[in-house]
Amino acid sequence: PLLAVLAIDSGYERIPPRNFPGRRKIGLCAVSPDTVNGGTAPTAALLDDVLVCGGGPAGLLTAIMLARKSPRTHVRVYDRLPAPPSPADDAVWSDISRFYLVGLGGRGQLALRAFGAWEDVGATCTAVVGRKDWSPGSEEGVERVFEGREFATQVLPRDKLAGVLHGHILEHYPEIELHYGYDIRPVDFGTGGTGGRVVAEIRRSQTAGDGMESTAETVTADLLVAADGTSRTVANEMERLDATERSSMTPLGRLFAGRPFSVTRYEDDNQRVYKTIPLVFPAGWRPDFNYSARSRDGRVNLDALPANPDGEYCGVLLLRKDDPFARPDADPAEFRTFLDELLPQFSALLDDAVVRAVAKKPPSSLPAFRSAGPRLHHGDRAVVLGDCAHTVKPYFGLGANCALEDVAVLSDAIDAAGSLGEAVRGFSGRRARDSETLVRISRDLDRPGKIGFLTFVLPIILDAIFHKAAPALFAPNIISMLQREDLTFRAIARRKRADRAAQLAIVGAGAAGLACGV
Repeated sequence: PLLAVLAIDSGYERIPPRNFPGRRKIGLCAVSPDTVNGGTAPTAALLDDVLVCGGGPAGLLTAIMLARKSPRTHVRVYDRLPAPPSPADDAVWSDISRFYLVGLGGRGQLALRAFGAWEDVGATCTAVVGRKDWSPGSEEGVERVFEGREFATQVLPRDKLAGVLHGHILEHYPEIELHYGYDIRPVDFGTGGTGGRVVAEIRRSQTAGDGMESTAETVTADLLVAADGTSRTVANEMERLDATERSSMTPLGRLFAGRPFSVTRYEDDNQRVYKTIPLVFPAGWRPDFNYSARSRDGRVNLDALPANPDGEYCGVLLLRKDDPFARPDADPAEFRTFLDELLPQFSALLDDAVVRAVAKKPPSSLPAFRSAGPRLHHGDRAVVLGDCAHTVKPYFGLGANCALEDVAVLSDAIDAAGSLGEAVRGFSGRRARDSETLVRISRDLDRPGKIGFLTFVLPIILDAIFHKAAPALFAPNIISMLQREDLTFRAIARRKRADRAAQLAIVGAGAAGLACGV
């Protein structure tokens, strides 16, 4: 009976289908027909002013989404950093190892298409259609071309993605205000006698570096959307307010109040840092592949993605935080020996000047796993999305893609709601538990030692065996499932739990049969 249940396709929780140009099968739309034709979604019509905290890709796409829904809505975006560089500025992008690359899969591409930004973004990307991996100690890599995928991964620097969306807004949405070099701090979430409007304090950021006087300005809005990444200015204030409110409750009141909003800060028990390396491969190497190699002891990984369509690559050298080469000013000669021993296929491609520069450069840190919950809203006037709601390490291409997908989910919630409060609560209902599941799954794939074997390696082995033997009954491994843009993360987690139970039952029954035979 259990195996029969696994074979029922309706067990998947799919993202509701919507139709829009270029997407007829299933996925995210978040732009209603009325909006596309110049109308206004009912709930969006209630928005006179919106504040977006964060001018990265998720924040800029949020502004685009809201402007498309209701051209009369006054959208203001604030970011503490300077404006992103123009994607056409060759002087900036010629340094191919300066920026971290992101791979846009189906989740991200669908969201960008839904809001009319994909054509501009796609024009700056490089497609990856396969990969070549060297297992530890192997002299010959194994090539694999991706087949049966509806979406080829499209690669570009994360800052260039922000630059493209910034330029898209300037060209198509002049009504959107973009303010760079400003900090934004929520003062009231619309519950303190302000007529139901959010109140925030805007102040010139120290990172602006322009010497302007830091004078605070108070602004109000109907809705505050926090997309400020790991800064979490809004999320931290939501957490503080919930803690303060609960401290004044009786024990019985706290019992019935449910879980407070909090940011779960997971311990990083597998700390890694990275250095980026510019690479140019020989003529015989495919310019549309992802190349990777790793050492036998897990000391080092190198992953390389195309930085541009000209065949230049950016390699990411991933090291343990305490590795002697994971520091600035490492000895170039020792670093060359290190590469020759552990990554010979890449070391041969690097001249001495590049090796010297990489040895001397300081390492960069990966983000730690964080998730906000059990809701992603506060009152009826504020939501958090993107990395400030779910921070993961960028190993499986989920961070940027899920941040963009959040915008589409918020848009769907606005379209389905009859009021603003219903919209923000609807976003939480659609995304909060999925967000927590995403972080939990991603962290399980990053655990070290024996824990990592149980949460990552062993499940991958079991899935490879059982899916190959009975593909109609057992789903592919978790990494492949995470790329399914039509499935929620909760649905993926449920499916893998069912697979694991069936696998253990079969293995247990086989072991019992062998024992009885003996």
